Amino acid sequence: MGNGALEGAVIAVAGAGGPAGRAALLRLAEAGAVVVGSDNDPERLAAAVDAARYAHGGATVTGESVDLLDLESTRDWAARTEKEFGRVDGLVHLVGGWRGSETFTKTSLDDWDFLELLLVRTVQHTTLAFHEALQRSDRGRYVLISAAGATKPTAGNAAYAAGKAAAEAWTLAMADYFRKAGGEQGPTSAAAILVVKALVHDAMRADRPNAKFAGFTDVKHLAEAIVDVWDEPAAEVNGKRLWLTEKP
Repeated sequence: MGNGALEGAVIAVAGAGGPAGRAALLRLAEAGAVVVGSDNDPERLAAAVDAARYAHGGATVTGESVDLLDLESTRDWAARTEKEFGRVDGLVHLVGGWRGSETFTKTSLDDWDFLELLLVRTVQHTTLAFHEALQRSDRGRYVLISAAGATKPTAGNAAYAAGKAAAEAWTLAMADYFRKAGGEQGPTSAAAILVVKALVHDAMRADRPNAKFAGFTDVKHLAEAIVDVWDEPAAEVNGKRLWLTEKP
């Protein structure tokens, strides 16, 4: 067990209780990382943490409910994590949500209000809470999962695409912070964006056995791509959109 770039690294995962979070916890634990998950659903989070611990005996995997819509709660989570484990080497942002409409004219701004909190505010809070700890690390990474729709929005996905685009812009601003902090030697930490069309997992395939899910990224493949971000030098991934699906 273990991966040179992640052995002993301390990685926080926001949104750890969903299918993508569960896959990420498993893969990060397999790679030798200490994994600290958070989710707003305690039961779902506990199940994901237990699964990762069971699959990789000896791995340190913990979880706690954190209100990522509250900046101080998010900062407290970052501070507790660094105090307990001595460092923070990564934050993987897997908080998601989707709402859409039949047409552009039927777009509800209530959808924007909902998605802005999940897709943008949680990114703002986690970046502001963790950026100093990540900069202190010699292998700090902030990984945002985004969608191709942010680059090429469709009429019925205005709110979702705008939320993802805003989250990308915020993450790229963090990348510029890392770039400037690195000076002439270049950044030692990085903020990177993994872009998917959509995600698919085993339960979705079981529910729709005849669906092709063309262009979708399996959550297991996403988890592998997350780990791969640490395999590259910070300068190679900082401020980059790393595409896991065909560019639109």
